[in-house]
Amino acid sequence: MADRPYQICTNCIMDTSDSTITFDERGWCEYCQNFHTNIKPNWHPDERGIQEITPLIEKIKQEGKGRAHDCIIGISGGMDSSYVTHVAVKKFGLRPLMFHCDAGWNSDLGVSNIQKLIDALNLDLVTEVINWEEMKDLQRAFFRSQVPFQDQPQDLALFSALYAFAAKEGFKYVITGGNNSTECVRECLEWTYFSTDTRYVKDIHRRFGERPLKTFPMCDILKYKTYYRWVKGMKVVKLLDFYPYNKKRAIQELIDNYGWRPYPMKHYESRFTRFYESFWTPRKFGYDKRRAYFSSEILTGQMTREEALERISRPELDEQTMRQEFEYVATKLDWTVEEFEAIFNGPNKRFSDYANNLWLITLGARISNLLGIDNRIFR
Repeated sequence: MADRPYQICTNCIMDTSDSTITFDERGWCEYCQNFHTNIKPNWHPDERGIQEITPLIEKIKQEGKGRAHDCIIGISGGMDSSYVTHVAVKKFGLRPLMFHCDAGWNSDLGVSNIQKLIDALNLDLVTEVINWEEMKDLQRAFFRSQVPFQDQPQDLALFSALYAFAAKEGFKYVITGGNNSTECVRECLEWTYFSTDTRYVKDIHRRFGERPLKTFPMCDILKYKTYYRWVKGMKVVKLLDFYPYNKKRAIQELIDNYGWRPYPMKHYESRFTRFYESFWTPRKFGYDKRRAYFSSEILTGQMTREEALERISRPELDEQTMRQEFEYVATKLDWTVEEFEAIFNGPNKRFSDYANNLWLITLGARISNLLGIDNRIFR
């Protein structure tokens, strides 16, 4: 669709860099339409939401009696996972075990923010360290594959390690930082393909990997949607969808209570994600994931469209920093800068160029939409 005329939503800042986006007669994109039709009427981050979630909170506490912890929270040190930890403990009185997956890309700030919360709230933390040689090999394979979503190996590791540990240790309730407040605009599959499509991951690794993935955690969509939920009885709780979550106010709460330090952008607690989203994606594939992040904040009243347009007009990192990060990532993945540049300049591919389970994922997403489990657009 390279010859499609450029268009940007008149309400948010999503545009035709999402090649399948559609607009109505007002110039509103389908993300805005979906938010006002399907998400906003069923989303109550206020006293009503607190009342709705309270019976489940009491059930978690009751079932957790006699255990050291009544739930588990995966923490990255980022905004969402940090704030949901604060809310779970200080606002709802839960006793979570904290779980962190170290995939080799933690920023110093991310590690510091995790420790501040753990110490101040007197929480127990379990850290699982992914085998670096396997992590590196899968990431090298993904870069060679030339697909857009280069963060899939890290996402898959974090997600899979958390749920495998929770199931093994008998946790029924997994509290996540997922939320509508900052994520109501879900990026299209063209930008961010589904992390738990292990058929897709294995096909890329089969073609471009160089060593077996003997210990790398992999949770596929069937295991997540059926085995963990229906056999193991695990329930995912998006606590922030039932509690007032304003990003600026939440950051200030974390600063005031824990000395927590904010990041320039969402997901920048990972040094790899910072590089991938600020350099690789916009420069190689022509889209900027900040459009989805800022558009979510526009729709939830936390940012004006004018503020978002100003932010998107300039990169988050200066040119010198981005070149330094390019060299850092290349070196960490055992490439020279010249070798990494050759990959960067190679022909772009799509997720559909590799074996995948999109039909199965689409079916699951449609069922989730019909049941009201997830009202965001999936395409």
